[in-house]
Amino acid sequence: MNTEIKDSIEVTKPPIASIGIIGWLRKNLFSSWSNTILTLLGIYILYSIIPSFISWAFIDASFVGSTKQECSKEGACWIFIKENLKLIFYGLYPSEELWRINSMYFVLLVCGIYILIPNLKYKGWVGSFLLILFPILSVVMFSGGFGLETVETRLWGGLFLTLVIAGVGIVLSLPIGVMLALGRRSKLPVVSLLSTIFIEIWRGVPLITVLFMASNMFPLFMPEGVNFDKLIRALIGVMFFSAAYLAEVVRGGLQAMPKGQYEAAQAMGLSYWRMMALVILPQSLKMVIPAIIGSFIAIFKDTTLVLVIGLFDFLGIIQFVGTNPDWLGFSHEGYVFAAVIFWIFCFGMSRYSQNLEKKLDTGR
Repeated sequence: MNTEIKDSIEVTKPPIASIGIIGWLRKNLFSSWSNTILTLLGIYILYSIIPSFISWAFIDASFVGSTKQECSKEGACWIFIKENLKLIFYGLYPSEELWRINSMYFVLLVCGIYILIPNLKYKGWVGSFLLILFPILSVVMFSGGFGLETVETRLWGGLFLTLVIAGVGIVLSLPIGVMLALGRRSKLPVVSLLSTIFIEIWRGVPLITVLFMASNMFPLFMPEGVNFDKLIRALIGVMFFSAAYLAEVVRGGLQAMPKGQYEAAQAMGLSYWRMMALVILPQSLKMVIPAIIGSFIAIFKDTTLVLVIGLFDFLGIIQFVGTNPDWLGFSHEGYVFAAVIFWIFCFGMSRYSQNLEKKLDTGR
């Protein structure tokens, strides 16, 4: 009897072509004639591009040396990146003061790893430190607080400046965006109107225009004798621009909330702000995590536009280094290196958002 049952089980196994890697290929790449043609076309394009790129970037590339004369003419000259790494990562920040930046990087790395490790205590405190105290501590360290030598922001540049602008934009734009979203949905006509006007004005203007206005027109609205640093003006522009977009993302999450959640919170006697903080916002923000992270990634990539107001961010400093007579003709290496670094950061944020979605998923 057991043998018959075993034989029947073996007979009812799914065909080999529908399971495993063969099944995946048939389902995702060769499910129809059109998909098969597109798959073959994609394979041909990759076959045409990847081998030559690998040959240029690795096989025929030059990694050892200190001058462009030591670079191979057939492959990439990564010596260009190696010799200008300090400029690319830190800009003109004084070499003897780089320990300030590196120490903040170390603190950020340790806290980030602590948050990512599951089942550790006090993650809320660590997260609050990163969101509130760490940015303040970093600005004080970078600019010259605690009795340190003052380093003017005109010397800030490279990847360091990109992370500063993106970090400040991300940390400050989210709470402002949440308040704008709540204001736009407010039952108070004045609050709703002002929030709507703010959002629509900032969303209707390109970021490059915002940066020009922040750099050139913002000082005109300040009292006589009061002048903000160019970097601070750029940070304000990026922050408000991003907040306007995040406000609409958050408003979408608020509108997706079932009306019963609002009624249940009110039935419990919660005030408006307690209802929003404890019931509505945690659920609505969870629903729009992909859109929020998408906005954060856009902020990170849009930092390259600060070059138009004279701030040399990561991409800007690579373009600047490429104009050095000693390294003319190696712009391709710089752009490839910039693309890889941007991809690493953006992919990291994307993966973290996916893990956060899984962690917060409640089966709704």
